[in-house]
Amino acid sequence: MNSGERYAGDVNVDFSRLLAGLKRDWLRLLLAALAITAVVFLLLSLATPLYRSETRVLIETGESVYTRPQVTGAEDRSALDDESVASQVEIVTSTPILAEVAKELDLASKSEFSPRDSVLSRFLVAIGLKSATHVSTEQRVLRTMREKLTVYRVENSRVIVVQFSSEDPELAARIPNAIADAYVAGQREAKLRSNVDATEWLEPEIADLRERVKDAEMRVAEFRASSDLPLAQNNTVLATQQLAEISSEMSRARASRSAAEARAEAVSAALERGVAPETLPDVLASGLIQRLRERQVELRSEIADLSTSLLGNHPRIRALQSQLADLDAQILIEARKVVEALEAEAETARQREAEMSVELERLKAEAARAERQQVELRALEREAAAQRDLLESYLIRYREAAARSERNYLPVDARIFSRATMPAESYFPKVLPITLAAFAASLLMMVILVLLRELFSGRALRPAGMTATGDEGVYATGIHEPSALPVPKVAAVPEPAPAELHSELRPREEVGVQAAAEMLISTGVVRAIFISPEGDEAAATAVLVAREVADTGLRVLLLDLTASGAASLPMLESKSYPGITNLLAAEAQFADVIHADLYSRCHIIPVGTADPEQAMRGFDRMPIIMNSLTIAYDVVVVECGSADAGALKTLSEDDAQLFVSVLEPDEKDVAKITEALKKKGFKEPLLVTPKNYVPPAAPPGRDAA
Repeated sequence: MNSGERYAGDVNVDFSRLLAGLKRDWLRLLLAALAITAVVFLLLSLATPLYRSETRVLIETGESVYTRPQVTGAEDRSALDDESVASQVEIVTSTPILAEVAKELDLASKSEFSPRDSVLSRFLVAIGLKSATHVSTEQRVLRTMREKLTVYRVENSRVIVVQFSSEDPELAARIPNAIADAYVAGQREAKLRSNVDATEWLEPEIADLRERVKDAEMRVAEFRASSDLPLAQNNTVLATQQLAEISSEMSRARASRSAAEARAEAVSAALERGVAPETLPDVLASGLIQRLRERQVELRSEIADLSTSLLGNHPRIRALQSQLADLDAQILIEARKVVEALEAEAETARQREAEMSVELERLKAEAARAERQQVELRALEREAAAQRDLLESYLIRYREAAARSERNYLPVDARIFSRATMPAESYFPKVLPITLAAFAASLLMMVILVLLRELFSGRALRPAGMTATGDEGVYATGIHEPSALPVPKVAAVPEPAPAELHSELRPREEVGVQAAAEMLISTGVVRAIFISPEGDEAAATAVLVAREVADTGLRVLLLDLTASGAASLPMLESKSYPGITNLLAAEAQFADVIHADLYSRCHIIPVGTADPEQAMRGFDRMPIIMNSLTIAYDVVVVECGSADAGALKTLSEDDAQLFVSVLEPDEKDVAKITEALKKKGFKEPLLVTPKNYVPPAAPPGRDAA
């Protein structure tokens, strides 16, 4: 078998033939692509332009702290959860709201919303290939509105976007605004209807509760009258109080009886043992014993005096000794009387204790009976109190609902914070991008067609094992070496000149406060670092930018790191508020150092009142604090004053935007700090100036700064 027979059944693609076919037909390819592009351009020029605009609605609690009903609480929080916000999106696209807007703007009279059937459609119906459908004008308008309407919730927010496209730029702005207005009006009407329903339901309930409260209190009074429960002090039952008193008196009587018995037994035992009566305390307490003791002492003294001059058997001495013996007998007799008195006292105490014991048993039975009646009375009083509390709560709700109806104050839980404006340019068709895309696509399509034609014609195929040489496609067998093909030379590409490592820094042209705020909102920047090289006067720029961003509904916090507190002082009443130094010094928590701006929805962390040296010891916690703040807020604005570039590394990250607050952009300090920032590796900062800034009108209930 020769080589020709071996490779007769196998073919390879000859890429040189394919490229030769493209080279041969390049002019026709280009002309065809240009023709298709021209047709596309003509169709785009004849196409009706479409305009799009959007309105943004914020779902929030419309009540203020002064008008919020006391019964609200968990209801307000549940109205702002994810499920509730998603439900509001469905309400915005509901048929009643769209029908109301269509009627208000008379959309049925516009051909865009009520198009007639095309000639082709009518022809198909006439020949029976399509069934005739009778759709009302209202349904046709609603269907068209839903096709052009887009309503969605901004992710991780309570913002609902109402977007509409139309051939008329005026309608593109009016319709979303009208839908948002109709939605807010519908919410207000729903609250009014709910308020009216509540008052209508509460009126008969309050009347019924009044009767029930009256009956319950009447039962309490009747039971008290029939049960004969006398009350003592502190609204306690008299029998119970008497039982407590007699128990205390019983304890004292027992103690008195025990003491009297002990004293009597002690004196009696002492006399039986022959102890001198005058040495006993109870005997000495007797007045007669004391006088006898005094007389005894006198007699003994007199006997002692006479003994110095008389003998012991002298009649005078013997008389005195006789008197002394009589006194001892009288003292002994008196001592026995004291014992009898003590025993009588003990007997009296025993009798008193027995009487009190009988009285105690009687009072126990009386207190038990009174306690049973008291339990029933308390049950009746609890029932009356429960009915009375329910009546008071209903009365409070009824008064609040009636007052709102009379004053027509029913704030809705939605606010239109961004209205649609008439668009200046259409979003479709984009003539230039689509034309270029059509040219590229048509050129690619023509190239593919030429390549397929060459392949299907067989001109770009050659038997396997054969090599092509030259432009004429002369083949040689694999046994002979193929002729050498010329190798094209690649032109040498000059190396680019090395870029200069250092170039003269030219700061950007400064922008205004509104432009800086719009840039933060549109780019989604979370950290905005402001430097004020010109001092405290330029620090006010950060305050203005923070308020502008906060007025759009975003959660904004301004962190004042200036030495003098120049940024936070215009936003608060004084410098005595705790702030970032207290947080760094571990003297306060986040809830203690975050304060509300007096003139906007912005929050502030002022400099604080802690010792700056102690606060700087905890400055390594600053990245953790910044990360926590960026999680809790949409935008964190940091005013650093005239801080150096090295200190900013702790505050900034890749997503941070650096601003330089300037009053006179041509000053040397601005250029110097901008040069220092770039040397530290920061991106080129944006110069912000408050020149030509016009503050917005103060909203109702809030003064302008």
